[in-house]
Amino acid sequence: MRVVALVPGGIGDQILFFPTLDDLKRHYPNAQIDVVVEPRSKAAYQVSKSVHEVLNFDFQDRNSLADWGNLVGNIRDREYDVAIAVKQNWLVGLLLWLTGIPIRIGYQGKGAGFLTHAVPFKPSQYAAALYHDLLQPLEINSPVPELAVNVPKPNIEWAQKEQKRLGVNETGYILINGSSGQLSKSKELDKIYPVESWHQIIHGFQDKQPDLPVLVVKGSDDEQFVRSLLESSPDIKVTAPDDIGKLTAIIAGANLLLSTDNAALQLSVAVQTYTIALFGPTDPVKLLPKNDKFLAIESPTGKTADISPNAVLEKIWGG
Repeated sequence: MRVVALVPGGIGDQILFFPTLDDLKRHYPNAQIDVVVEPRSKAAYQVSKSVHEVLNFDFQDRNSLADWGNLVGNIRDREYDVAIAVKQNWLVGLLLWLTGIPIRIGYQGKGAGFLTHAVPFKPSQYAAALYHDLLQPLEINSPVPELAVNVPKPNIEWAQKEQKRLGVNETGYILINGSSGQLSKSKELDKIYPVESWHQIIHGFQDKQPDLPVLVVKGSDDEQFVRSLLESSPDIKVTAPDDIGKLTAIIAGANLLLSTDNAALQLSVAVQTYTIALFGPTDPVKLLPKNDKFLAIESPTGKTADISPNAVLEKIWGG
């Protein structure tokens, strides 16, 4: 059986889709599963254990009819038996209909008329469970599995060397990921947590736990963020994993991750690291499973910046 899933969204969305892919592979071990994702999200599949091939298509771009036609052709040439559409979108539904794939699965709503099977859309639930509902037409009705990733051995070895380099291999460490990435939309900007608040959290933590090092993740767009933290807290340590496998491995070794709502949060859930997540415009019920290891702090205003540092420190010590 050959399956293709169309999964728009960022890396965090892909990680939340992993349980669906893993369960599909578990029930149909001989299935070849491919995904169509945006270029920015392809890296997520470095830590997937269930996907055969990753195809690129920028769903957010102003695609011409020729672009959509090329995608239809690429999908049709691979002669898939099953297609799964993760977003409600009439154009994607039409695209799948044009491919001639015999089993086309998606949600009820926009574009459902082009599908052979439409499942109820229940957006108020945990996102991984929402995605997992798409397996019902394939007679997979088991509970949604936990998030899981497959970290390549070289990435694990890199993390071990990195911990030794930073001098934290014996002490353990608290990891901070406040990356803003390339945020532009107003809703995404509301996810940013200010440097001044991170300063207060780091100082408060170090006053109480001076022997547990604080590491900060430095992404490709975090130069100014990290420089500002170092000016106030010169004794923090900085790690700069340059791919998702290394980031996952360094998260897996942490005693605790403090993170805003970004891809690292989902990686932390997947490796079962204790996590405190700061949420602004997004609903933690949809992004975190019910588990005492993963604690959410919701902004009272919908802006992450309005979470008080004291609220975070109280969650660290009391959580």
